[in-house]
Amino acid sequence: MSVRPQESPAAAPAAAAPFRRVLLKVSGEALMGPREFGVDAPTVDAIAREIVDVVARSGIELAIVVGGGNIYRGIEGAAQGMDRATGDYIGMLATVMNALTFQDSLERAGAETRVLSAMEVAEVAEPYIRRRAVRHLEKRRIVIFAAGTGNPYFTTDTAAALRALEIGAEAILMAKHGADGVFTADPNADPDAEFIPELTHLEALERRLEVMDSTALSLCMDNELPIYVFASADGNLRRILSGERVGTIISTRKEST
Repeated sequence: MSVRPQESPAAAPAAAAPFRRVLLKVSGEALMGPREFGVDAPTVDAIAREIVDVVARSGIELAIVVGGGNIYRGIEGAAQGMDRATGDYIGMLATVMNALTFQDSLERAGAETRVLSAMEVAEVAEPYIRRRAVRHLEKRRIVIFAAGTGNPYFTTDTAAALRALEIGAEAILMAKHGADGVFTADPNADPDAEFIPELTHLEALERRLEVMDSTALSLCMDNELPIYVFASADGNLRRILSGERVGTIISTRKEST
């Protein structure tokens, strides 16, 4: 996601956004850009500029959960013999690194931000407290949630669902790396994979579609929290927050087109 150089975060607000408060889930892989791992600074800066521009124009309250897959995946460590809990804690620390990277880019783009961590890293982030997070959002600060849920065996997808419910977000926006939404199979591996414009949480669970892990999907289903899945590409976030249909919508009941 990026914005054109002539666009300014201080631009006058456009028409009212369809949401008041949302949570954006950004995969760690989306921060890699053309790299095979790590962080690509121009890519992160481009994402940050679009986020700041969209927030300034719409007035929406935005929280972010960023993954850590570009640095480390706990389950991969477990597969190589590492204790799963240890691997997951390392993964949580990777999300703290990504959160701080994101914070730096957002603030250079003109935003006021706060990083709230589920693990205690007092020198670089505030501890996660729900009421504090809500207050930051009310003050129009972009809040970045780091360290997942603070517990092993839970993914950042589950952290996104949990934090979204805790702060009263109206939707989860999932920016995917290399996918335009939800497909019947992996479109990168199966050329016959079909795009699915909308479905219910239950259908996603029953069909075992790789949208979120089952814990996160169940949380969203039980609380009727919609999920918008879209490609992490130029302008998509702006389009969704202006009310356009982009990617796949997962809801308790199918929304009319």
